[in-house]
Amino acid sequence: MSFSVSGKTAIVTGAANGIGLAIARHLADHGANVMCADADEKGLIAELGDEPEDGNIRTFAGDLRQRLTVANLVSATIDAFDQIDILVNASRQLLPTDALDVEDDSVSTLLDQNLMTALRLTQFVAKRMIKQEAGQPEGQIGSIINLSSIAARQIQPDLMGYAIAASAVQQMTRSMALVLAQHRIRVNAISFGSVMSGSLRATVAENREWRDDIRDHTPLGRIASPTELCEAVQFLAAESSAFMTGEVMVIDGGRSLLDAVSAPAH
Repeated sequence: MSFSVSGKTAIVTGAANGIGLAIARHLADHGANVMCADADEKGLIAELGDEPEDGNIRTFAGDLRQRLTVANLVSATIDAFDQIDILVNASRQLLPTDALDVEDDSVSTLLDQNLMTALRLTQFVAKRMIKQEAGQPEGQIGSIINLSSIAARQIQPDLMGYAIAASAVQQMTRSMALVLAQHRIRVNAISFGSVMSGSLRATVAENREWRDDIRDHTPLGRIASPTELCEAVQFLAAESSAFMTGEVMVIDGGRSLLDAVSAPAH
């Protein structure tokens, strides 16, 4: 089976920085057409610049919590590249939760940003992929990849909302995999930890002792760069994983093998 994504069209959310940006660049470098989406328009321009209209990278800025924005993103991708083959839901938000504070809205905020944004975009993109199904030869029609976190299982009380949202993304992945299998659309997820995401970079900048703490609680003894998730995303996007769907791939340097609930679950 081929690991190639050349000629395929991908939407990558959260593409203005960190992991989403690394994934978008990786897919583009391997020949895919990539629509890079993020709410941070300045970040997109700073990282990706003004891409030429005939290039294989385009940008889309907007609040993907809004249904109209999601619909416009799909339309912009079709206008630019005619089809959608790959969706990478890499947009995430991380907030602390005070579990006993009835005024704390972090759980609903994180479910909206981390789960509902991914679900709505999955629904819109899947409908487009199904339209592309007619007349296509045997094989996959599309691949959808959701990014989650080992926080779904490595519980920290002050990250309760993030853990709930991460768990929900994994269950959504399994559910949509069953719904879309008949259309030859695969849905998988990557649950990661000990990876230098944009949020973790900001956190360790303010809490420098956390860097050593995370390393100490990672069996492979280091924090991975965002680029180390990219090959896994390419594998899940390509024909190389043609018989995989509904799976949650863990990439965390062995972190989730330990019972270390006191360590930051990034």
